[in-house]
Amino acid sequence: MHRAWAVGFLLVCGAAYAQQSTEIYRCLDADGRRHYTNSKKETAGMKCELVTTQINVAPPQQARTPPQNFPRETPRQSASARERQREILERELVAEQKALEQARSALAEQESVRSGDERNYARVLERLQPYKDTVQNHEKNVQALQRELANLKQ
Repeated sequence: MHRAWAVGFLLVCGAAYAQQSTEIYRCLDADGRRHYTNSKKETAGMKCELVTTQINVAPPQQARTPPQNFPRETPRQSASARERQREILERELVAEQKALEQARSALAEQESVRSGDERNYARVLERLQPYKDTVQNHEKNVQALQRELANLKQ
């Protein structure tokens, strides 16, 4: 009696949840390297063995509708938000341009310095690389902020 009830309960619960089985294979490619995959198609032509089988249980997807009183943004609020966003981006752009100029001046200063232990040019390049990376990073940030501002004006 209890067993029949449990089986019935599992059947009802199983219908409410979507079940999906995932099989994981460990394969050896032509070079002898291990390769793990869950795609049966990728195992073709390789020496593979089944490692594990997982059963994924997920709740059913339900359509979500926003509540009746869902907050809506008025055109005035939208314009105000865009203006605030533009101001923030412009401030960030000015700060990033200032940081770029500082990084460029630090790089120029380091390029003019040559210490006695740097007899080969590779050591000079190695010492200057962090400064060059910083300049490049700030240049990318300036370009990204300019793109954001251009997209915002549309």
